[in-house]
Amino acid sequence: MNPKKKPKFIRQSGTYLKRLKSWRRPRGNQSKLRMHRKSKGHMPSPGYGSPNALRGLHPSGYEEVLIFNVKDLEQINKEKQAARISSRVGRRKRIDIMKTAKELNIKILNPFKIEEAKENVHGNG
Repeated sequence: MNPKKKPKFIRQSGTYLKRLKSWRRPRGNQSKLRMHRKSKGHMPSPGYGSPNALRGLHPSGYEEVLIFNVKDLEQINKEKQAARISSRVGRRKRIDIMKTAKELNIKILNPFKIEEAKENVHGNG
């Protein structure tokens, strides 16, 4: 097994029963997965955790900062942090945040196309 790649933790009997999706720890007395038999799959353990330096980071490598208004953008370190616009922010304020972020060269993790949004700002939708 490649040490860099985490295995998929499949629940016991989850390979052939569709309804068993989420992980649950095997607790049976004779459970082969609980006893760590080689061919029965992997169980989650602390050894599979990601390094402390990478924990909590976005897959792009940036640290996420939640943004509610344009003023919040000024506190972002653009080398290490990226903005995620809150879902509570409306369309008009979101466009202003997007424009300001583009001027400041700040990466936005959940953007949408400004051209489409401009047409719909004053329209019905």
